[in-house]
Amino acid sequence: MSRLPALRRAAVREWGPLVTAVRRGLAGRGVRALALTTGAVALTATVQLTQNQAWGYRPVQDLGAVRAEDPLWLALLRTPLSLFVPALDLPVWGALAQILLVFGVAEVCLGRWRTLAVAYLATLAGTLYARIGIALGPEGFLGLPASDAQVVDTGPSAAVVGLAVYVCHQRRARFTGALVVLAMVVEVLVKDNLAGREHLAAIAAVLVVCRVREWRGRRRVQDLGAGGGGTRSGAPPMRSWNFRRGPAQRTSWW
Repeated sequence: MSRLPALRRAAVREWGPLVTAVRRGLAGRGVRALALTTGAVALTATVQLTQNQAWGYRPVQDLGAVRAEDPLWLALLRTPLSLFVPALDLPVWGALAQILLVFGVAEVCLGRWRTLAVAYLATLAGTLYARIGIALGPEGFLGLPASDAQVVDTGPSAAVVGLAVYVCHQRRARFTGALVVLAMVVEVLVKDNLAGREHLAAIAAVLVVCRVREWRGRRRVQDLGAGGGGTRSGAPPMRSWNFRRGPAQRTSWW
């Protein structure tokens, strides 16, 4: 019983800022805060139903299936829709649940356009990695066999993984973010395939963005301090952003 308060405090530290941000976002905007998420779930479900029809499989492949053997310009044209093309060999309900949860939390915390940008970045990173890995060959570091050039890139899962890591970093849910990364590493160790490698590429790209955000944040604070923000009394410069934002928002720079 004595461990319960400690576990509760740990849970509050880990998820408190995230839960607070989601609660405030939904309270302030209601269902409008989930417009992108609702559309993404509906589009993914529609694509899944369409590609399972005899008449719909080919159009979905032509518009949203990305393979490393495709010309780069064609792959880039197909990449936006590929975010919403679920794998044919996996239950679609799992993909829909992941999109509903992760896209929903991200949209409330990040906003609609930043959510789309991070999702696209994660998917694009996986797509480009597949080409680089095949060029390196199975003998090279991070290389892939030539047969993977004909495998369809991961659909919404890379975007989901990238968004999860990004939101965890922004809201300082470090343990949860580390679990997501660890799960993707274990996935590759247990079943080394193109989808698992692309998930790791998506995580790597998102972590680079997170590091750049932190670097820009530190530079901004240094510039404020060097720009005459100090006082004659020798007291440290006042960081006004710390007073304008609530506790859950103080660590967000982007």
